[in-house]
Amino acid sequence: MPKGVDVALNAGELSVKGPLGQISRVLHPNVAVTVEGGEIRFAQIEGAVNSKALSGTMRALVANMVTGVTQGFERKLTLVGVGYKAQAQGDKLNLSLGFSHPVVHEMPAGIKVETPAPTEIRVKGVDKQLVGQVAAEIRAYREPEPYKGKGVRYSDEVVVIKETKKK
Repeated sequence: MPKGVDVALNAGELSVKGPLGQISRVLHPNVAVTVEGGEIRFAQIEGAVNSKALSGTMRALVANMVTGVTQGFERKLTLVGVGYKAQAQGDKLNLSLGFSHPVVHEMPAGIKVETPAPTEIRVKGVDKQLVGQVAAEIRAYREPEPYKGKGVRYSDEVVVIKETKKK
């Protein structure tokens, strides 16, 4: 465990607290979890169904929790299209995506959004799953279309442009 991270195990729930925040997760009953000093150990329970696979999954989820409270997670989105822009106002994100109305997306608790440029969105938080979910919801408002590439895309996403129909 990195310095500054506290781990507490209470009645089948693991809480991780760090400099950026706190996350807790309910543990699967088929995985034995022990916290000793600066280590968390995951072991399979003999005779339990899928115990080996679940122990690895729980280890990865807790590792993401530790990374989240120490460094945080971030997803970058880019708006491509004439007149497409975004503006962050507190816990709301105002999007102009070519519709007849503006789109307002409410951010859940624990997620911060910022717009360093009108066509760039950064979604930040300590929960990896929640950051990815919010980024996917924003992208779903106007997914990149294959002919001009207009829409909301991840900054590292490659959109393959199709050739138009010929007569």
